[in-house]
Amino acid sequence: MARKTPTRKKPVIAPVFRDLTREESESVLAMNHVGRMAYSFRDVVDIRPIHYVFDETWLFGRTSPGDKLITLQHHQWVAFEVDEISGPFDWKSVVAHGTFYRLEPEGAESDVKLFERALASIQKLSPDMFTDSDPVPFRTELFGIALDTISGRSSSTKSRA
Repeated sequence: MARKTPTRKKPVIAPVFRDLTREESESVLAMNHVGRMAYSFRDVVDIRPIHYVFDETWLFGRTSPGDKLITLQHHQWVAFEVDEISGPFDWKSVVAHGTFYRLEPEGAESDVKLFERALASIQKLSPDMFTDSDPVPFRTELFGIALDTISGRSSSTKSRA
């Protein structure tokens, strides 16, 4: 009768979960440009993927006219999330909360300056925006999310030396 040889299992590396510092959370926001914005209206919560640029205390982006802008005009509070994932237990996730503003190129001086700041920030990501070479010319509306809170979590199986 043949003896079974026990199989060796790889050592289990337990993930380490931790809160990200404010600086680490901001770094995740700055290094990425696609996230998800969640907002609610009455008993319905919606979440949409958006392109964005992080600029200190703001997220700037652009979108198409439609139902999302109509809802956000009356219910401005949003949550925003971005993730960096390299494995099931190797990830970083940042959640920010803030107020959504549709930005216009006219109005009070402070409104115009914020619009110009948003435009300059987004054009660093997409220099062809609002030109004949714009890859998404139907996205005609600029917006900003004034960030109130930013927090992050991470999980890692990498050993700490």
